[in-house]
Amino acid sequence: MSDERISIGHGLSIRNDDLSESFIRAAGPGGQNVNKVATAVQLRFDLLASDLPEAVQTRALRLAGQRGTKDGEILIEANRFRTQERNRADARERLVDLLSKAAEPPPPPRKKTRPTKGSVERRLKAKAGRSTVKRMRGRVGDD
Repeated sequence: MSDERISIGHGLSIRNDDLSESFIRAAGPGGQNVNKVATAVQLRFDLLASDLPEAVQTRALRLAGQRGTKDGEILIEANRFRTQERNRADARERLVDLLSKAAEPPPPPRKKTRPTKGSVERRLKAKAGRSTVKRMRGRVGDD
């Protein structure tokens, strides 16, 4: 293949050479065609051999879940469509989405805040009100 690159956003891209595709038979729509033609795509991306930053690689493996292998590859199967071309484009699209999510910086940590004095008082007043309502539901005494 050529030295073409696929952009995943955030200033990062992957080489086309890091992708390998194999075509398999797919279940689902297609009628008799589905038994004869291998239209489903298995897209393998060798994450550890890629030139992505290590932080992006670890986040991508975590996001991949069961699609990630022990060898550090991401395996995406696409069989939504009836043609190889559309399944191929779908698999690449899903890979780019996964890698772009992994390339996003993690959100800043949450700052702890304390409730205001008024909100604490309102909460306690509401609790006391519920308590009296429930206390009144008890048995009536013989006075």
